Amino acid sequence: MSTFRNPVGPQPASVYWRRRAVVALLLLAVIAIVVLIVIQPRGKSPNPSDTKQPKPSASQTVDPSKACAPGVIKLTAATNKSNYAPGENPQLILTLTNEGAVPCTINAGTTKQVFTITSGSETYWKSTDCQQDPVDANVVLEPNIPQSTSPLTWDRTRSSATTCNSSRPAVPAGGASYHLNITLGDLASNDVQFLLN
Repeated sequence: MSTFRNPVGPQPASVYWRRRAVVALLLLAVIAIVVLIVIQPRGKSPNPSDTKQPKPSASQTVDPSKACAPGVIKLTAATNKSNYAPGENPQLILTLTNEGAVPCTINAGTTKQVFTITSGSETYWKSTDCQQDPVDANVVLEPNIPQSTSPLTWDRTRSSATTCNSSRPAVPAGGASYHLNITLGDLASNDVQFLLN
């Protein structure tokens, strides 16, 4: 006869059955704890302070740069050449340099740009004479890192607001000297001389 079903010992059978029940419950508790440990998600339990929204990374942060202070921005005018062959169109370049110590933002859009070409006391061409759909363009300037706009091509013609929809006369060439000046809002550039052949 099995001693499991009929406990043998000096105590009554009920004592042995109670002991077996306690051992079985303890065994079930250990198994339950092991199962919970195995299936519980990895990582520490949530901490109330951890429920805050994560801070955005540097690439997600909207640049908080303030508007550039007067006097910290240098505006430089340039042409891609100093001497142009017949039929060769000058490329006009605007460059901005933040000479301050911190990044700042400036509107460098075509709403603020004016390219002017003169010869002697006469103005031959202005970028705003026949400008269409000027736009704002806020640019963040890092300290001492020059940023240039895309070159603007001058077609070597005389401009005026009244000749936008008609052919315009070519300016004198054959070694004629011209000067480029650029303004951006209140900023004014250096003077750049170039020759048209």
